[in-house]
Amino acid sequence: MGEVDQLDDAVHHRVAERDQPVDCPVGEPEDQDLYEEGEAAAEYPLADHGKPGSLLDIALAHDVPLEHNCGGSCACTTCHVVVREGEENLSEMQPDEEDRLDMAEGLTIHSRLGCQAVVRGNVVVEIPK
Repeated sequence: MGEVDQLDDAVHHRVAERDQPVDCPVGEPEDQDLYEEGEAAAEYPLADHGKPGSLLDIALAHDVPLEHNCGGSCACTTCHVVVREGEENLSEMQPDEEDRLDMAEGLTIHSRLGCQAVVRGNVVVEIPK
């Protein structure tokens, strides 16, 4: 088997793996690779704000205004959203997001920071005023 055949097999194997749901911790290089290689970016353009593929990232890429005074670094609560549907399709909340949310105005049990909640399926959110 030549080098080209080996490379082709490796590419097909990697693409086949990507057809399965990706289950890796938020912020790991595997998440970033998905977007850098263009597979997810082609379907969901990103704006490079917050975590790659976050609600903030996707909203800004689609010209949906969502404030983000800290630039998406989990240092404020201006990107606070309330999840109305599809909460199970967001990444798990990390302790730093949970701590920061305690300061959000209008906090609910369905609140998330748009910069930290990575989308993994259909989600409906409300942007509080």
